[in-house]
Amino acid sequence: MEKKSKRDRGRILTTSGLKKLNEAIEEWKQEYNLRGTLAEIEAESGVGSDTISKIRQGRVGADLSKIQQLFATFGLTLDETDHRSGKQSSSQTESEPLGELLPLLDEEQIVTQNSSQVFISYRSQDPDQELARQFETALSAAGHQVFMGADHIRLGENWFRRINEELKRCDYLLLFLPPQSAQSELLTYQVQLARELQFSRPDRKPVILPIRVGFSLSTPLNHDLRGYLYRIQQREWRSPEDSVVILREVLTLLAAPPGNVAPEVEEEEKISPTEEISSIVSGSRPPLPSAEPEIPGGQIDVASTFYIERPPIEERCYQTILQPSGLIRIKAPRQMGKTSLMARILHHAAQQGYRTVPLSFQLVDKEVFSNLEQFLKWFCAYVGRELRLPNQLDDYWDDIFGSKVNCKDYFEKYLLAQIDNPLVLGLDEIDRVFQYPDIAEDFLGLLRAWHEESKRRVIWKKLRLLVVHSTEVYIPMNINQSPFNVGLPIDLPEFNQEQVQDLASRHNLNWSEQEVKKLMAIVGGHPYLVRVALYHISKQDLTLEDLPENVTTETGIYSDHLRRHLWNLEEYPELAEAMKNVISENYSGQLTGMLGFKLDSLGLVKWQSNKCYPRCELYNQYFQVHL
Repeated sequence: MEKKSKRDRGRILTTSGLKKLNEAIEEWKQEYNLRGTLAEIEAESGVGSDTISKIRQGRVGADLSKIQQLFATFGLTLDETDHRSGKQSSSQTESEPLGELLPLLDEEQIVTQNSSQVFISYRSQDPDQELARQFETALSAAGHQVFMGADHIRLGENWFRRINEELKRCDYLLLFLPPQSAQSELLTYQVQLARELQFSRPDRKPVILPIRVGFSLSTPLNHDLRGYLYRIQQREWRSPEDSVVILREVLTLLAAPPGNVAPEVEEEEKISPTEEISSIVSGSRPPLPSAEPEIPGGQIDVASTFYIERPPIEERCYQTILQPSGLIRIKAPRQMGKTSLMARILHHAAQQGYRTVPLSFQLVDKEVFSNLEQFLKWFCAYVGRELRLPNQLDDYWDDIFGSKVNCKDYFEKYLLAQIDNPLVLGLDEIDRVFQYPDIAEDFLGLLRAWHEESKRRVIWKKLRLLVVHSTEVYIPMNINQSPFNVGLPIDLPEFNQEQVQDLASRHNLNWSEQEVKKLMAIVGGHPYLVRVALYHISKQDLTLEDLPENVTTETGIYSDHLRRHLWNLEEYPELAEAMKNVISENYSGQLTGMLGFKLDSLGLVKWQSNKCYPRCELYNQYFQVHL
């Protein structure tokens, strides 16, 4: 008995050994387009599924020859550092916190026969990176298939295409969210794509599991993420002590039977976008110009000193929105400041006692666009909820009259009748509606009809419209039924040299005219690109002299922004080909109208005398190399 107790009871893979095996299995899955189930691995290796599960979970020892057989199947050599005695605890051989996580696999409620596909999104810096690796190992040990871009994308493989494929394939998106300063455009794009996939699928997958790393639940996310993650429960990781608690919850969730997951919950006390705008104290003074530079990205706060006016645009908008029958149309490519301008117009109206309802169509579930009636019912209900009025659709909706008449009656006889002051509707990202021509034609025609009603009927004089879009309107419409040929048109321009110099001074940079010109030679007057440069220069991350060498590198200040644009182009080959033409030496300036408009809406090109050119030298240089 003494001898038997001292015998080595099998071998357990170390963290490095388990990682090596999981990476090899992942490559094998990709090569042969398999899911990597236990049955598939058993058929390939000849090792029993129970033994494979035991090896990958690392809870009890397995026969060394079986581990060697499994390694050899996937072209691996089993080194001494890849395994340890089954009698030793991981804490005896490994100092990593993982030793505290793997014992969770002994808990019955998190053991599952179902293997889920998990996509882990994380920032490539600690603690995010280390946390992601710990969760990867634990989830893999529990039998789940885990994808992490940095580890699983091979040299020379198309990064964007593989990310898209894995997001479409996964059941869960485990999202390690960094503080706002590191919330990148690519992170936002991943979440946007995941939400679009949810809305297009009956099973609502992938389920998004957001974990805030090192910042509290009360700290705001960036503007876009806040919208995409609305109503999705989040968790907060503050220290390694939280790892076990959160991992247990994730494993339990993954072990639940399919269909038992409810990723979204109503937050009854959630502050609406309307309240966020109108709650700003009208008498509060904006920060002084010496305020700490703000991280560029998304809507600029209404009270921010870093918002640069483009006269006479703001003043004209403030005047127009207060007039009966007021309608403003704001058009500009993305990241030019459309939403920030809309917020200021709504804030100005709120200061005059007007009711305001901002609505971003980019955040609307895809299923809402299933047909016109569903869309108009949702539109009425949303506006009513933002006005804090009970839903009375059943009392005003009569199928015999059709959805457009019903929608008009709901506004005229209920919503507008219930309020004493004028109502401003801020319709942002209305381009989304253009994707559904049958809905777009009727909805846009309805907006035009309301505008015409406001010229002759008192009740409709209460309604003011603010319409924001990026693209040209390519929906064929009767000129008398379109809202895009009435009202005040605003085509937001880039910053001029004086405005860039003003913004530089607000970042505590005492620049000369030549220094401003040097920056604009690279990024033009593009508001977002200018702000990014000024932020990093003011924080002494680099100098203006460093900028030309920095901007197009993979680690430069624009790397994330440029990769997102490249990702967009690679998703649509006809746009990529059009952009290649624009930057080619033999380009004549001529481009097919629709392709030019789409590139313009992305902000990649600009029109000059009916000819299309790269918006700035930054884009010209980057896409010369990457397209």
